[in-house]
Amino acid sequence: MTERLNITRGATQKPVASELLAQSLEGLRGIPGEVFTGYPLIATPDGKYSIDAMLLSPAKGIVLFDLIEGPNLANYAERQDDLANKLEAKLKLHRDLVSGRKLVVPLRVISFAPAATHVDSHAVDDYLLVNQDGLAAALRDITWPDGSDDLYRRALSAIESLSSIRKSRTKREVRRDDSLGAKLKRLEDSIATLDHRQNKAVIETVEGVQRLRGLAGSGKTIVLALKAAYLHTQHPDWRIAVTFHTRSLKGQFRRLINNFCIEQSGEEPDWTKVRIINAWGAPGGDARDGIYYEFCRTTGTEFLDLRSAAFKFGGNEHAFDGACTTALENVQASAQVYDVILADEVQDFAPSFLRLCYAMLKEPKRLVYAYDELQSLSGTSLPPPEEMFGVDGRGHPLVTFGNDRRRDVILQKCYRNSRPVLVAAHGLGFGIYRSAPSGAETGLVQMFDYPALWEEIGYSVRDGRLAKGQHVVLERTAETSPEFLETHSPIDDLVQFKKFDSEEDQNEWVVEEIRRNIEVDELRHDDIIVIHPDPLKARENTGPIRKKLFESGIQTHLAGVDVDADVFFRTDVPSVTFAGIYRAKGNEAGMVYVINAQDCNGSGAGLASLRNRLFTAITRSKAWVRVIGHGAKMQGLISEFESLKQRGYVLDFDYPSEHVLGKLRIVHRDLSPQDKQRLERNKTHLDHLLRDLENGALHPEDLDRATIDRLRRFLGEQL
Repeated sequence: MTERLNITRGATQKPVASELLAQSLEGLRGIPGEVFTGYPLIATPDGKYSIDAMLLSPAKGIVLFDLIEGPNLANYAERQDDLANKLEAKLKLHRDLVSGRKLVVPLRVISFAPAATHVDSHAVDDYLLVNQDGLAAALRDITWPDGSDDLYRRALSAIESLSSIRKSRTKREVRRDDSLGAKLKRLEDSIATLDHRQNKAVIETVEGVQRLRGLAGSGKTIVLALKAAYLHTQHPDWRIAVTFHTRSLKGQFRRLINNFCIEQSGEEPDWTKVRIINAWGAPGGDARDGIYYEFCRTTGTEFLDLRSAAFKFGGNEHAFDGACTTALENVQASAQVYDVILADEVQDFAPSFLRLCYAMLKEPKRLVYAYDELQSLSGTSLPPPEEMFGVDGRGHPLVTFGNDRRRDVILQKCYRNSRPVLVAAHGLGFGIYRSAPSGAETGLVQMFDYPALWEEIGYSVRDGRLAKGQHVVLERTAETSPEFLETHSPIDDLVQFKKFDSEEDQNEWVVEEIRRNIEVDELRHDDIIVIHPDPLKARENTGPIRKKLFESGIQTHLAGVDVDADVFFRTDVPSVTFAGIYRAKGNEAGMVYVINAQDCNGSGAGLASLRNRLFTAITRSKAWVRVIGHGAKMQGLISEFESLKQRGYVLDFDYPSEHVLGKLRIVHRDLSPQDKQRLERNKTHLDHLLRDLENGALHPEDLDRATIDRLRRFLGEQL
């Protein structure tokens, strides 16, 4: 495959030259790496400094671009010196990029003046000046003989500021190189760059609604946080809101946004312009404010608290939806108070909340929402945007993504869970190896209605055919599940399922394991999460474990109960976090214990939601996960896991037919009207092609050899 540059277009004051540069670079082949326009920003004593454009490649090193919009070429050499000096000073702060006093990654500068003609007559020795005609030759002469993928990734991490942004909450001290703590430190150091899809999602801003979908651990939360910070540094006058479902995400968002702004601009964010705000909210000041409460306050609409809404709309599960719907129906004044709203964990919100967010935005309605359907704990699915946001006066959808992949971003790579952990979560979450109950046609609990979604979330077909009614074997490859996430430990240590004779035996084992994790394995208290999948039983069932740990001198806390609702990990004292599944969402740790996991097994209409709890709990793990429980239902989960393990962590199953799908919980992959039209059009074209071949109107030799080879290769892989 031809190596190409990934182009990411950020905000820029030089739009014409930026676009011409991007177009010129897109036409080049044989150069791997990343290109940014309007990024990065550099903190200087005089304030933030924006680089016009930059190329970073393991074959070229760092190439900075001084973009010149018009024909005026004066002082370009001075600008090049200033540009190079500023970035070199930033990079020299990273010890692993310096040898002695010298930067080990070559740094060059090119002034790109597409409107200039006779650039040679203005060129200064050792200061490259080119227009579109000379760009390819100038880059061809730039090489990095000592370049390596490792150095390249370290440089990219420094430029993205990700290594400092993702700094751990507390310093990690390790004495043994083979301890779990040492392994976790190396793992965290390795996750130091964004892939190009994440980069695009952070930096590229569309005028309108943007959707971000991805697996647990694919970086949705960090992308939203960095996007909010990037937009704030580029547009300091914009009012930006970041909202979410899990209250404990508030601290994580604040830390990420704060660190990014300091790295990029040298200043803390203006928290009057960037609001990290709850979804519901209540009277009581900024800390208690919420999107819904602000909407009611701004528009003069009646505000309903949880108790009132639950009484009015028939229970807690309908309360927020009813409150948002009523507020939108009874709105008395305009509520366009934000320039951008970014919403995380949208799978747990009703569509009415997103419509309310949309109503609070100024034109052009910049709403970014992120979700993972499999982490939905409500059992409901989001409708497509055309349906969710409604139509205008002419009957046209207010929001549609069309074929613009910038508006509908899917993050395929998983940077939190190793391949065995993630496949185990999917296998148990879907019930891939669950025995069919008596009278049922399949043991599956839920399934994607659109088979190709498996490939969109990073699975590859190892065998069979990915189609309804067909047998298929799916696997994750190193491309979407990086190998370093699983090679740090024996595969059998990454994910374990254990059954005990009683809850008391289970609790005793957990206590001893946590003691060993802290005293022997060199894990910190905040490297450990203990999750109970049933939020109603979490407080009662975790009490005996916490009591015994306290007697052993190990501090614990129950998230949302012993600490403020916005706190998940304690930073004032070392303390192990215990949490119900709703509090655990959005958080991660090196070691995860899922206790009383038998509560996630059973039968009936609610089984899909129970399995989603198990999926969500397992995917909190950055390294190791222990799924434990007791009783016959736990043995059922273990049997499913053993089947998965024996097959080498692949998903081997019969894809349900339309008839069987109708009896399962459907995990939707909504297609836009344009996608549906394209799908139907392609099916029609293929049908016409086959008919022409069958009736002799078209002969195989009429097709060019390349097309025949591609068809043969594709069909050979699929059949």
